[in-house]
Amino acid sequence: MRMLLVCLVLVAGFVWIVRNSGRMLVIDRPQKAHAIVVLEGDRDDVRYWRGRELLRAGYAPILLLDASSDKSIYGRKRTDLAAQFIQSTAGESRDRVLVCPIAEDSTVPETKYVRLCLEQQGAGSVLLVTSDYHTRRAYSIFRHRLPQYQWSVAAAQDKKVFGGKWWWKREWAQTSLMEYQRLLWWELVDRWKSEK
Repeated sequence: MRMLLVCLVLVAGFVWIVRNSGRMLVIDRPQKAHAIVVLEGDRDDVRYWRGRELLRAGYAPILLLDASSDKSIYGRKRTDLAAQFIQSTAGESRDRVLVCPIAEDSTVPETKYVRLCLEQQGAGSVLLVTSDYHTRRAYSIFRHRLPQYQWSVAAAQDKKVFGGKWWWKREWAQTSLMEYQRLLWWELVDRWKSEK
């Protein structure tokens, strides 16, 4: 009887963890800061609009939009496309939205480029904006790599790619699995490597 009860508790605990694992990836606790940094990613437009929403709500006086300076789309650099996009969408706050040029294609090396942009702005606190499923890992990476700044994070939702109930859609399950792999790699390997 006691063994059956222990097994039932373990199974119930496992089911609870699996059901809530998608939601455990997400941190959405924006705080007022000196700058908003919108990380580059697969769905830049969703992240950008969330950053603009926070800028308009007064969370920071400036928004830095990460864009690759080493990648091109149809013959145009992503930094140029980002600057053009800002000009056509930022309206009266376009002078408060700047492109932060980055290179490389991963969150860990992205920190060194973001640091340079933050230093230029004299920021001490930063509100990070990224895709909802990426918030836990990005927040951990930036806090670890750039501890001189005070960090908070805001989630940009895109229901095409991810939802907390990850088992409802194949795409959501795939996103959750990939993000957990990256989170584990960060926590077990990359976190302990020295910075280059």
